[in-house]
Amino acid sequence: MRILIADDHDIVRKGLKLILMERYPDGYFLEAGDGEELVAKAKEMDWDIIISDISMPHKTGLQALKEIKEIKPQIPILILSIYSEDLYATRAMKMGAHGYVTKDLAEEELVKAIETVLQGKKFISPTVAEKLANSLVNEVADISHKNLSDREMDVFKLLAEGQSIAAIAQLLSLNASTVSTYRSRILEKMNMKSNADIVRYALENKLV
Repeated sequence: MRILIADDHDIVRKGLKLILMERYPDGYFLEAGDGEELVAKAKEMDWDIIISDISMPHKTGLQALKEIKEIKPQIPILILSIYSEDLYATRAMKMGAHGYVTKDLAEEELVKAIETVLQGKKFISPTVAEKLANSLVNEVADISHKNLSDREMDVFKLLAEGQSIAAIAQLLSLNASTVSTYRSRILEKMNMKSNADIVRYALENKLV
């Protein structure tokens, strides 16, 4: 069993590795601390499964997911994230992820998710599945943040977290001027005037 684990928090990677080593004592495990490292290590071999966070420096988990699917589409990828919002799960699954689970998932449920994905099936954690179901029932014709592109959503989320233009540029490996352009597009699309509006909207819609 060859498993690649990607998360920008060392303690999360180590904890996940310990859990999986109990289940797969003969497994081969490798870690990646950011999106660029994840893509590089994904190219090294045909992994049985990749487990990746969404929010990582240099490249987000979704950006890495897209690149990996272009070069090694056969590798199943399970997204493990703090975000339980249906928006992130929907984007991840549309981009080729085989599963989406939240980090508050119980250990036995995480193992179940991995085994389900290894069988070639899809898996979504109960919390996310419920939100997806509710969003289908209560879907509104025009929800502002759903009109954003993937890159605009990355910038939106970081702005909502209070990150500066310079910090976002560094995290996403972009020029500050490019980030400013994305910010302007976000404000225009969402009919907002300032970062405070972004923060307020994100909090009201539980996007951060």
